[in-house]
Amino acid sequence: MTAVFEVANVRCGGCANTITKALKDAGFTEISVDLSCEPRKVTLNVEDEAQSAQAKAILRSLGYPLSNEERGFGEETVLKAKSFVSCAVGKIN
Repeated sequence: MTAVFEVANVRCGGCANTITKALKDAGFTEISVDLSCEPRKVTLNVEDEAQSAQAKAILRSLGYPLSNEERGFGEETVLKAKSFVSCAVGKIN
């Protein structure tokens, strides 16, 4: 089934490259990152809720949490820093 996640901190193609690569490396298919809208949307195929949870965890670990998640100031700062690094890596690769 197709899952669509609205994510925060995605700013550019570097971010999209990092997200796409990480999800492909984890075995996900048909991955798309829509940079044309706010919040940004990541679309991919998932088989079940466990895979959906895995995708959310991967996105969060890269600094791209779901946009509707509540985050405190400290957590938000850490996630933005992670997304900055993920973006830079995506621009290099």
